[in-house]
Amino acid sequence: MAEPQPAAIQEGAAEPHAPTGSAEDRKAAAALSSLDAPTQDDDAAGKKNVDSKALGEAMKGLSVKEHAGDEKKKVVKIEASDVSLLASELEIPKQKATDLLRASDGNVLQAISSFITP
Repeated sequence: MAEPQPAAIQEGAAEPHAPTGSAEDRKAAAALSSLDAPTQDDDAAGKKNVDSKALGEAMKGLSVKEHAGDEKKKVVKIEASDVSLLASELEIPKQKATDLLRASDGNVLQAISSFITP
């Protein structure tokens, strides 16, 4: 049979950590322990303190671009041999070589010149 525990001990409560060496470590430990501590706001979990004026200004600053139908990506046939040629000669990753070829409509010479010229 289990023995009764003293009133000061709560089930599931962790033992306090040993004091740390530096002040910075103590501050970090205090911040971490305060995360689990119950606060007065726990009763009103749905309510948050929000500055509505600042929130409104922040929302006005946001802009969302709508993708228009006129900016469609071109479908360009890319040869695997062209990708490996660019990757080996320009010493770039194959993804970058593929992007260069797409930008130049699959033309290897144009892709090389666009990579070399600033």
